[in-house]
Amino acid sequence: MVLLLWALALNAAIASRGLFWDGSSFLVNMLELGQVHDFYTARAHVDWVTQLPVLALVGLGVRDTHPLSVVYSATLFALPVGLYHLALARVRHDAVPLAIVIAIVVLVYLPTSFFIVGEYNAAFAATTLAVILAVMPAERRLGDAVLLCLLGLLSIRSYESMVYLGPLAAAAILWSLAKPGDAAVRGLSAIAALAFLAGAVVAGATIADYWNHPHFVKVRSSSMEFWQNLQLVIPMVGVALAAAIAFVWPRWVRGMGPAIVIAVAVVGLVLSPWYRLLDDHSILYPPSHYLARQAAGFLLAILLLCLWLYVGWREWPPRVFTILRLPDVSRRLVLAMTALVLAGAVPDVALTRLWSAYLARMRMLVDAREGIIRAADLPLLDWPDKLFAQDWTLPAMSALISKTPGRAYVLIDKDYLSNPPFDPACGTLPTLKGFGWGR
Repeated sequence: MVLLLWALALNAAIASRGLFWDGSSFLVNMLELGQVHDFYTARAHVDWVTQLPVLALVGLGVRDTHPLSVVYSATLFALPVGLYHLALARVRHDAVPLAIVIAIVVLVYLPTSFFIVGEYNAAFAATTLAVILAVMPAERRLGDAVLLCLLGLLSIRSYESMVYLGPLAAAAILWSLAKPGDAAVRGLSAIAALAFLAGAVVAGATIADYWNHPHFVKVRSSSMEFWQNLQLVIPMVGVALAAAIAFVWPRWVRGMGPAIVIAVAVVGLVLSPWYRLLDDHSILYPPSHYLARQAAGFLLAILLLCLWLYVGWREWPPRVFTILRLPDVSRRLVLAMTALVLAGAVPDVALTRLWSAYLARMRMLVDAREGIIRAADLPLLDWPDKLFAQDWTLPAMSALISKTPGRAYVLIDKDYLSNPPFDPACGTLPTLKGFGWGR
């Protein structure tokens, strides 16, 4: 599982997938201003961690936007993948928690990570690791307490989902203080819990401040459109159906019923890149990763609560918990979730290949033309370009992937200066003087 996660991250980094949508604009602003692009202070801590490596390379004299794009993408992926790696390592000796963490990978991370520039990717992974460090039965070590503090510090300014994930992590940490441990470990753990609560306060204040902002209103109105994300819906339906039957009829878990349900989901997920051959509207749609992030956050909270209940509920547990603790049943559960992740890797790789082809076409376009290229004259709304094009980031993309930035720009016929999407620096025509793709 760990090797698969890092292999997918490496594949995405080589393809510069961090440039998708907002990522290209963020990287342009970093290169033009020479500083971290943290205009949205409620998410600043994640931005600092993921953007400083690029700025360090620029400080060393790197001016080729190709390796800078790869490094930026690699950092964006390495942070959540590294945290999930640690989470998997911590639960590897207990089959059911291991299966739950694998389920988080396929239900939360893979279906929302094409929009890897979204800080929620790091926030979700940090919360997962924090809850695992708190609730898993093990000796309370000083290193764990320090790591919890670092995760809490990262989460203070990470994402608005911390308004409910922060209290969840804090509660799990405070619950763990009932276990024996030395004073330093208990003190650092208490500080970590306070940090996660601080993250909830920052998230709540941000939500209240931006509640009536036009962009925030638009985001809220689209939060129920997660159903457009086939990479989320297919495994979610399979897991939810199997879980619902298991709680109503616990003995069902001991048979082949769950394996059959998950097998159907596996086949559906593997075949998902080709559904468009049957129906033009049944496509894998990278922008739906952005639309599904709120649903994924709530799903993460449910899965972490299930993990906590399974670990902590030792007296008179539900019948399904007792059956899941049987070695043969728990092994089958791990195998089923692993099969789902392997299936989830298929659409991830398929979309990455399409993204690479899109990026190559855009590079050829801006290197062969001069001046303003009207997007209305391009097939940006046709397959497969419609999967990746975002109107207000096209100028930034044009500059980043050009051998001579400023020679040609792809523009939508819309004024982003008087009506910017949410950041005044977005939608302008960057020059990136001294930079260039392959420079």
